[in-house]
Amino acid sequence: MSADKMMKSTLIKSTLIKSAPIRFALLAPTLLLALAATDAGAQQKKKLYCWEENGKKVCGDALPAEAAGARRTEFSTKSGRHTAEIAAALTPEERVAAEMAAAEARIRAEADEARFRREMAMAESYATEADLRDSFQERIDLIDESLKASELGVIGLRQSLVALLRQAGENELAGKPITPVSRDNINRQHAELRRRERIFAQQRVQRASLDEELATVLTRYREIKGAGRQRAAENAASGATPPQNGG
Repeated sequence: MSADKMMKSTLIKSTLIKSAPIRFALLAPTLLLALAATDAGAQQKKKLYCWEENGKKVCGDALPAEAAGARRTEFSTKSGRHTAEIAAALTPEERVAAEMAAAEARIRAEADEARFRREMAMAESYATEADLRDSFQERIDLIDESLKASELGVIGLRQSLVALLRQAGENELAGKPITPVSRDNINRQHAELRRRERIFAQQRVQRASLDEELATVLTRYREIKGAGRQRAAENAASGATPPQNGG
């Protein structure tokens, strides 16, 4: 290395050494501000927890592991304000119950949505209340015919069973034994009569339910049509074009 290069290297090193305190003095405030900001952020995030142990309220700045699943309240140590309310962790039984409740809620919501679609389709399918009544009348007529047939069947079976029982009674009074064939006929007729009576009772329940359904549907139909007429009137008053949805 030449004498000139050695001299330049010595000057550069001397300059760097002399300027080091100056650079540190300039960086020191920046480092202090950064440390202060970090500490302030940590203080801001630091929390105070309050929970219950053995029926007593306990508070601390650290949450023990055994209280991690307990219901607790959180506060900011900087402001003292309430920041969060954490619910207790669910037990397996409670989790299953919550899942079942959520599933039932979804089923109810889907049923309500399906009912709403049916009602809107009904309102669009029947131009008048009379059309809707005629539609129900077809179902009513079918059930009424089934009721008449079932009633006649029950009456006929009852008369047949009474005749069999009368014949068996007369034979017994005459000292004649009741034959196995006669006994089987009586038992068979009696079982069939009970079956027909159950069917007849179910049909009567269906008939009554249909009347209730018609009343409910008519009420809802009037509500939907009334709301549609009101919207049409409001649109006409505001100069808007009413939607062509049959309502």
